[in-house]
This record gives sequence, C-alpha cells and structure tokens, in this order.
Amino acid sequence: MERRILGRTNFEVSVIGFGGIPIQRVDKDMAIQLIGEAKRAGMNFIDTARGYTISESLIGYGLERWGRENFILATKSMKRDYDGIMEELNISLRDLRTDYIDLYQFHNVRTFEELDMIMADNGALKAMKEAKKKGIIGEFGITGHNVDVMEKALETGEFATIQFPYNSVEKQAEDMFKRAKDLNIGVIVMKPLAGGALGNASLSLKFIANNPNVTSVIPGMESVEQIRENSRIGYDLEPLNEEEMEILRKEAEELGTEFCRRCGYCLPCPQGIDIPIQFLMEGYYTRYNLKDWAKERYMGMDVNAADCIECAECESKCPYDLPIIKMLKKVENVLG
Repeated sequence: MERRILGRTNFEVSVIGFGGIPIQRVDKDMAIQLIGEAKRAGMNFIDTARGYTISESLIGYGLERWGRENFILATKSMKRDYDGIMEELNISLRDLRTDYIDLYQFHNVRTFEELDMIMADNGALKAMKEAKKKGIIGEFGITGHNVDVMEKALETGEFATIQFPYNSVEKQAEDMFKRAKDLNIGVIVMKPLAGGALGNASLSLKFIANNPNVTSVIPGMESVEQIRENSRIGYDLEPLNEEEMEILRKEAEELGTEFCRRCGYCLPCPQGIDIPIQFLMEGYYTRYNLKDWAKERYMGMDVNAADCIECAECESKCPYDLPIIKMLKKVENVLG
C-alpha cells in the first residue's frame, strides 16, 4: 500500500484509509474482523468520531485485538470549548481502548464564529495544545465543508491537517488542497463517494488518490469485500485513462441538479434550519442505510425540514441553483 506523509505531523499514512462511519452497523465480532482485514490490506490510517455513535467502541475492540501500534488513529469532536472537548477526549480514549490518539480533530467547523470559539482563550484549541504537551494526542486538525472557513483555518498556522469532501463531483477544494500542501498541512479526503451518491468506488478513489495534494482518502467500509476492493487502489496507482474519466463524468451528470454539495452558502436560514444537515441526514438514511440513526438525529433537531416556510431566501443564495424547498419537502417525507 502506498503511504504518504501527513503534512507536518510526519505520520506515514496509507493513501487509502479506513473511514469509521458505516462500522456502526456491524457487531463486535465483525468490527474486529474488519480492522484485522484493514491491517492485512495495508491500511494503517483509521478515522472515526465521537458523533458516530458506537464507532469508536467497535474500532477500539479491533485495535485491542490487532495491536494499537499498527495504526495511525484519528478521531474528532464537535465541542468548541475547553471543558467540552477535554471531556470528549477522555471518552474517546476510553472507548478506543488506548492511552493516546495520533490525530484529534475539530469536527465539522461550519462558520467563522465556530472557528473563533475554538481559538478563543478558553476554547478547544487551548485544550488540544495542553493534551499534545502531555503526549495524550500527537497532533490536532480540523474538518469541515465550507471552503472559506477552512481556508481561514489554514492560514492561522494552528492546524496540522484538514479534512474536506472531495470527489469527481465536489472539486471546490482543489485550490485549497494545493495551498495546504504548500503549507505542509496534511489533506484527508472524506465523502469520496459524495455521501454514497457516486456508485463506482474504485474509479472515485483512483481519481482522488491521483491528486498529488491529497495525503489520504477515507472511504467508509463495513465488509471485508469493500476493504479488499478499496485497498487495491493503493497499490500500483496509475492515472485515470480517458475511458475512466468519461465514466466519472457521466456518473456526475446523472446526479442531476438536486445534489447538495454542503457548501453552506444557503445559510443562515431565517427559520434556523441547518439546510445542508437535512440533506446529509437523508443521505445517511437512503445511501448508508443508517435509517434508525438518521431518523433519531433528524427528529431530535429543534428545527428541521418540516419548519420550512418556503421563503426561498436559501434558493437565492445557492450557487448551484438547487430547488431547496422541493428538496426539503423530500427530506421531511423520508424522515418525518
């Protein structure tokens, strides 16, 4: 498996890593088997999150069985304050059955205000710097879906890595990835299949891995077959030929116009609806088969798609001219 240096962390990570979202759907024995298969396939980079329900716990069993020292381990938290992220860090250590985490990330930072909270005097960044000094974490990074916010984060010089969606449909971060490479910041690619919207996993991963500014791509996997298929891309990587590029172009075209890139330009909604998250939850329901989890998250929101008053303010701001009102009605029909 080809390995690349993850920016200034100096971690040598597999170009194809293990994404920890779908593992929620398997039991303990299968989780242990999957981590073992990932190890055999040459994957040494694992990414999960506090928000992925039991993902950390299941991965922890696998690390315990196959050797924590064989993996570069990343997880992340949505907390923005000092006390909150320290509490979550301790939970992650417990659930992952480890006394250190290689990369701890600020998860899904969506706004400049959230970034400011993290970097405030008593923010989460201060906590991570202290944890790093104590050897509890190796490095810290940031993840998100908003290019503008991530670009600002890059320029602070505080973050060793960024994690951002990228695939043959969502290419808005290509310039940012180049800037990250210039700054020696590691680039981790999430959503390589556009949340499951793209069907040709092998070609999608090949497209991403061929970007010289990408360090590692982390497709979610829940079966031995998926691990074996995805890991093959990391061996003897060759450029896409014209026929393969045409397949990807056609697949992207077939997604049509009703496809949210989660850029966030539609926000803020006057009603307080987090519009991109509505479509993300629908994707987890329809594409990842996380039906109960997606419905629970959706119904637990203080404001969701059902609260849309059809003011169309979001549609006027969407750079992709998406029919957001129609799409929100679909979300409510699926999850409501």
